Amino acid sequence: MVPGATAPADDGRTGATVGAVVNANNESESTSCYRHVHRHAGVKCQRCGRPICPECMNQASVGFHCPECFHSGAQRIVRGPVAFDPMATKVLIGMSLVGMLVSIYMGGTLFRLGNDALRDGGLFSFATDFRNGHRVGIGVDQGEYYRLVTSAFLHDGLMHIGFNMFALWILGPQLERLLGRPRFVALYVASILGGSFGVLLVSPNSPTIGASGAIFGLFGAVMVIQRKSGASIWQSGLGGVLLINLAFTFLVPGVSIGGHIGGLITGGLVALVYVAAARAKLPESAALAGVVVMSLALTAGSIWAASLWTNPIFG
Repeated sequence: MVPGATAPADDGRTGATVGAVVNANNESESTSCYRHVHRHAGVKCQRCGRPICPECMNQASVGFHCPECFHSGAQRIVRGPVAFDPMATKVLIGMSLVGMLVSIYMGGTLFRLGNDALRDGGLFSFATDFRNGHRVGIGVDQGEYYRLVTSAFLHDGLMHIGFNMFALWILGPQLERLLGRPRFVALYVASILGGSFGVLLVSPNSPTIGASGAIFGLFGAVMVIQRKSGASIWQSGLGGVLLINLAFTFLVPGVSIGGHIGGLITGGLVALVYVAAARAKLPESAALAGVVVMSLALTAGSIWAASLWTNPIFG
């Protein structure tokens, strides 16, 4: 006998021995629940075999489990790695591909954006155009604010869209998994608007297209997140890649400096908002609200910047 334990009494009465009721002939007449000795047990636990009453029955994939086996079984479940589907990244890539098809339909080719697509969806502050025989003004300054976003889904040929979409496919799934889809999409949209703001500050009269501003925004977000987590952007290789892209931005003619730098700064600021919200244990909605406010401010800034530059660029 274990010291300190009490031997079960065996006086022949109901409940004298836990789990069994014995009749006068010493034959098992019924079985009681292991937890409720005065209740009849209709079934046994499929894992441990203990008798259980209806109150203690927990539905399992096969039969029923007692409360202990049910809870311990739930804790022992080991789930394998779940494949993550970067749906938002795929949708953004798909939107750019649709933009490519639309530009081809409007007179462009696989290797060159058509003038009609550039005129109707590109980013610039002000231009003049002939419509129905009349000379009219077009551009952001003329109330065509959609250009702040549509320009990011137009590309000047396969090489242009190929570079941008490759970068999006490399960076997008990582950030989408880390941030979640709502915050990732908010980051991408804010980076588009930050790039547009930069364009309208630096080169408002040069028609600008492409997702580069948003891509640089993703670079900026990853850089901030790595730094705040204590990782080195140089050891991870991000610093070198970013330097190459910045050199490309400033040294290659025809590349939008304002768009790239505007997107980079915006992406970094959005990441700072996310990191601050996480450290303050604020809900995701609070972080998203901060990014929405930032996006509205960038939109207002773009409209203001466009109003400062109204020299015609077409015609």
